[in-house]
Amino acid sequence: MKALLALLSTLLLATCAQPPGVLEQVLEAGELRVVTRNSPDAYYLGSHGPEGPAYELASRFAEHLGVALRLYTVRTREDAIQEVVAGRAHVAAAGITTGVELPRGVHYGPGYHLVREHLVYRRTGSRPRSIREAGKGQIEVAAGSPHQRTLQELRLHHPELAWVERADSETEELLAEVSRGGVEYSLASSTEFALNRVVHPELAIALDLSPERAISWVVSTAGQDRTLLNRVNAFFAGARAEGVIAQLLERYYGNRDQFDYLFSRNFLQHVETRLPRYLEWFQEAAAKYQLDWRLLAAMGYQESKWNPGAVSFTGVRGLMQLTEDTAERVRADRLDPRASIFGGARYLANLIETVPERIPEPDRTWFAVAAYNVGYGHVEDARILTQQHGRNPDRWEDVREFLPLLSQERWYTRTKRGYARGWEPVRYVANVQAYLNILAVAGIGAPQEPAEPVETVTKPAPKRTTRAATRR
Repeated sequence: MKALLALLSTLLLATCAQPPGVLEQVLEAGELRVVTRNSPDAYYLGSHGPEGPAYELASRFAEHLGVALRLYTVRTREDAIQEVVAGRAHVAAAGITTGVELPRGVHYGPGYHLVREHLVYRRTGSRPRSIREAGKGQIEVAAGSPHQRTLQELRLHHPELAWVERADSETEELLAEVSRGGVEYSLASSTEFALNRVVHPELAIALDLSPERAISWVVSTAGQDRTLLNRVNAFFAGARAEGVIAQLLERYYGNRDQFDYLFSRNFLQHVETRLPRYLEWFQEAAAKYQLDWRLLAAMGYQESKWNPGAVSFTGVRGLMQLTEDTAERVRADRLDPRASIFGGARYLANLIETVPERIPEPDRTWFAVAAYNVGYGHVEDARILTQQHGRNPDRWEDVREFLPLLSQERWYTRTKRGYARGWEPVRYVANVQAYLNILAVAGIGAPQEPAEPVETVTKPAPKRTTRAATRR
C-alpha cells in the first residue's frame, strides 16, 4: 500500500512539474512572438506603417488571443523556421510554402493562399520549351528554398538536370538578376513572380513546374504540444468563414494579374529620368503634412506624369493638377512645381482630415485619394449608396463598386451632389496604388536597411466595428 501511495505521489509530482504548453506560455506572457521577413509577401513598412499579408494576419491573431504582438525579421524563410525550432518565436509567418520537410517541434498551419512554381526567364532572352532544354542553360535558385526541392524532384525524371544553389541570395535577388540578364533562369512562386514583375517588367514565365502549394505559417509544437497549433487552426477557419482571408488576398494580390508591361516600363523610366528633380520636394512636403512621400509622388505621376507644365482639358494645371480654386485655397502657384507639390500635399492632408476618423487606414486614405480626383461630396454620395445596398460604407473595396453608379441617371438623381464620372476615381486610385506599390517594392528613395533585424510591437487592438455613412 505504501509503495502504491509513493508511486501515485511520484506521478502527481511529475504531472505538476510539467512545463506549460505553448499556448499557455503565450497567454501568461501576454505576448505572441512572430518571426517574419522584410518582403512584399510578408512584412514591410508601407504608407501607413507596418503592412503585408503576414503582418496583418499575425496582428489579427494576436488580437484574437488578447495579447501583444512582438514581430521581428530575419533574412530567409529557413532562418524563420529555425527561430521557431529554437523557441525564440512561437510562429513563423514569412511567406513559407508547404513542400519543405520541417524539423521536429514545428508544424505547418493551415494554408491560406495557393501558389504555383514557375521557371522564369528574361523576356528578351531564349524561352526554353521544356525543363530539359532549360537545364542546358544555367538555372540558379536560393539554397534551401522550396525551389531547390522542386528541382530535386524533377531530377528524378530528368537525371541530367543541373543547377546552381546560391547560399548568398534570396529568390527576390535572383529574379532581379534574371531581369538584368545576369542569370539565365530561376524559379519563383506565382506570388513571388507577380510581386517582383511590377518592378522588373522584363521577367516572363517560361514554364509551370509544380502543382499548387499553399503559403502557410510554421507553428511551434515543442514537446509535442499542439495547443497553439489548434488555436491557429481555429483562427484561420473563422477568418476564412468571415471573408477576412479573401479580403486580405484581394488587397495584396488582387490586381497583380492585371499587369501591363508598358505601364510599368514607362513608369520605371520616368522614375529614373524625372523623379530625381522632384524627389526632395515630395519628401519635404510629405514630412510637413505627415504623409508618405511615395503616395504623394504616385499621385503626382497619375496627375501629370511629373510634368510641371501639364494642362488638362478641364483647365487644371501643374504637376499636381490643382484647380484654380484649390490652388487659391492652399495658396499655391500652380505653375511652380515645388509650390504645386506642397499645395497638393496640403490639399490631400485636408481631405484625409475630412474623412471620418472612425474609418481605419488604409481605407481612410483611399477615400481621400478618390476625393482628390472626384471631390469629397461625390465620395460621400457613393458611401451612402454603398450603405443602402447593405455593404460597408467604411471599406474602400465596397465603395469602389458603387462609385461608377454616380454616372447612371437612376442612381445619381437620388444623391445630393448628382452626376459624376464615377469610374474615374476608381481607376485613379487603382493606378495610384500600382505606382505606390512599385515605389515601395523597388525601395526608391528609401533609407538603407538597418544592420539589426526590424522589430515591431503592437498592443491588443479594440474590436473592429462598422459605422454607417452619414449625409453631410
